[in-house]
Amino acid sequence: MHPAMPHTLDTLDTPAAIVCLPRMQHNIARMQQQAERLGVRLRPHAKTTKCAEVVAAQQAAGASGITVSTLKEAEQFFAQGVTDILYAVGMAPHRLPQALALRQRGCALKILTDSVTGAQAIVDFGRAHAHAFDVLVEIDTDGHRSGITPDDAALLDVGRLLHEGGMRLAGVLTHAGSSYELDTPHALAALAEQERAGCVHAAQRLRAAGLPCPVVSVGSTPTALAAESLEGVTELRAGVYVFFDLVMHNVGVCRTDEIALSVLTTVIGHQADKGWAIVDAGWMAMSRDRGTARQAQDYGYGQVCALDGTPMPGWRMSSANQEHGIVSHSAAPGAQNAPIDVAAALPIGTRLRILPNHACATGAQFPQYHALAEDGAVQAWHRFHGW
Repeated sequence: MHPAMPHTLDTLDTPAAIVCLPRMQHNIARMQQQAERLGVRLRPHAKTTKCAEVVAAQQAAGASGITVSTLKEAEQFFAQGVTDILYAVGMAPHRLPQALALRQRGCALKILTDSVTGAQAIVDFGRAHAHAFDVLVEIDTDGHRSGITPDDAALLDVGRLLHEGGMRLAGVLTHAGSSYELDTPHALAALAEQERAGCVHAAQRLRAAGLPCPVVSVGSTPTALAAESLEGVTELRAGVYVFFDLVMHNVGVCRTDEIALSVLTTVIGHQADKGWAIVDAGWMAMSRDRGTARQAQDYGYGQVCALDGTPMPGWRMSSANQEHGIVSHSAAPGAQNAPIDVAAALPIGTRLRILPNHACATGAQFPQYHALAEDGAVQAWHRFHGW
């Protein structure tokens, strides 16, 4: 038997998730340099990629530890040799046995809570198993999701309960998720400072009460890149920066030529009277995420690019069914151009690449990425799935 020939973008089956390696490495270096400029460690969030090769590249550039959103990720990355792991989702009591098993096998897993009830469950379980968990308290600095506000009396209640209950009060953590709703440098910088100041204030309150608070952890991709100072912060977390996406482009933190993830697809038909090209990547490939619909520029289900990754102005995936995507062209407002002959512009068999709205959601549709090197060689990278 002859060995299988290596794939290229011309021979891969479609749809396929393509990672442009030069862009990815550029993005990794950019965030690492930002963390170093600000004097903090970078603990990248692995939930975007869930891929050992990507995390290895981040660590090679200087990242220290990782953040995960599921204990399945923690299990998988620990099996790959990563030991310093922060599980940045509120700890549900039924997951404590899994967290304990990871720690007993040598994983330096940190867990999170934002309530007296949650802290009590951790203390009760830890005492019952003679184990001291490393626990961070989640701080709400922007009203976006979960956490205790910096001045809430509950912060000290949770801190005392953990510390006096025999757990290790490891620090405080916040995530300015509302940054995704912004789109100006001034607004992003202001939120980054709000995020920093709120989390540092929470840490200062714990310390003033005689409680330990060694870690002050902040971050979202937009605020991480917009921050002008991280005084009082010890670590920065960000995830989607490694690939970026169209939502991040609209927020204003990346160019389209920095988006490292795209979906390779093939034109399989046309509806000429409607100006549609039909491709074999539907919402099962792109995801149903329509994050740009709420932003100033709506990309539908994604920006259409040529096979070499160059954006094709006016072309977008305007609609999607499960396994069919509809690609169409919208002329600039006021343009008097003749209607585009879509069958002539995009013949059947044409290969395109679609930039995604949300890299995390699009990546989650695929069991593997295809990493595209500068010389055109393609290598398959496994992606973790599940919880």
